[in-house]
Amino acid sequence: MPSSVQLHRTSATATTIFSGQKQCSGSNMTRCTLLSCGGVSVPDTVARYHNHVVGPNQCSSYAVQTIEAPVDTVWSVVRRFDNPQAYKHFLKSCHVIVGDGKVGTLREVHVVSGLPAATSTERLDILDDERHVFSFSIVGGVHRLTNYRSVTTLHASPSGTGTVVVESYVVDVPPGNTREDTCIFVDTIIRCNMQSLAQIAENTARTRERSSS
Repeated sequence: MPSSVQLHRTSATATTIFSGQKQCSGSNMTRCTLLSCGGVSVPDTVARYHNHVVGPNQCSSYAVQTIEAPVDTVWSVVRRFDNPQAYKHFLKSCHVIVGDGKVGTLREVHVVSGLPAATSTERLDILDDERHVFSFSIVGGVHRLTNYRSVTTLHASPSGTGTVVVESYVVDVPPGNTREDTCIFVDTIIRCNMQSLAQIAENTARTRERSSS
């Protein structure tokens, strides 16, 4: 069974220790650096991508999921900018509207009913197949996640057979909402996405193991 998702939050109005070594201090602009997550060490080559500048009316958080599947298996799902609905079940469809899958490509996703959103236009910012880093920004659409930017990184688990997935984000706090409200909403979506990703990747890994035995 996949481990539970670990969530960690910060904001620009409170001093928060992300790693026990770096602090996010209250100011007009706060730079938050992630070095370790819930006791799981994150390589420096990966951690630097989770370095977010958090504005005075923004919130930021990150989640960690350990998956019992090889990095390459998990990455094959995460890197598909044209098919996020494969594991993000709050999305019902995705269409690439500009580009060919390289950095700068734009996609339009349609959200399932019941959420305070209809569509989201998103730009691919990072797709690093060597370091296993994926990042996108929301640049348009009908939703409440203004100036949203997400970074997802993968690295091998301490056992060497699994994968540690870290996803962090920064987003504006919508008018009429609190930072806590915003983080709870986004964290819930990320938690569901990560649990779905774990299930898909672990099932794929088991299928490949059976077929090769």
